[in-house]
Amino acid sequence: MPQETRKFLDSYAIIEIIKNNPRYAELADVVPVSTRANLVEVAYHLLRDFSKEKALKIIKALKIEALEIQESQVAKIAAFRIENAKKKFSYIDCIGYVLAMENRISFVTGDRQFEGMPNVEFVK
Repeated sequence: MPQETRKFLDSYAIIEIIKNNPRYAELADVVPVSTRANLVEVAYHLLRDFSKEKALKIIKALKIEALEIQESQVAKIAAFRIENAKKKFSYIDCIGYVLAMENRISFVTGDRQFEGMPNVEFVK
């Protein structure tokens, strides 16, 4: 049996999947990984268009594996944000990118600031 592919989906990617963006269709067969902070951001966007119950149902249906920040990663995340200050990454983006790198999984996004960076699958 082939090993399942895990990929880190940032909030942008998750929202595009929910919208059924055809450019994200290839991600249907991956194990989605993200953070609870990303899910909060997604819920915020969903709540603008749907009821709380519908938004929670959509998020639950995604079956996303949520990574947690480990103590050893705290300084790495902060350093990444400082090193990339010109790109103006949010804390949530910094957390996601570093966790993806630390877990050796691709970081999937459509955010232009990440285009061309190592370990990034840029899908627009």
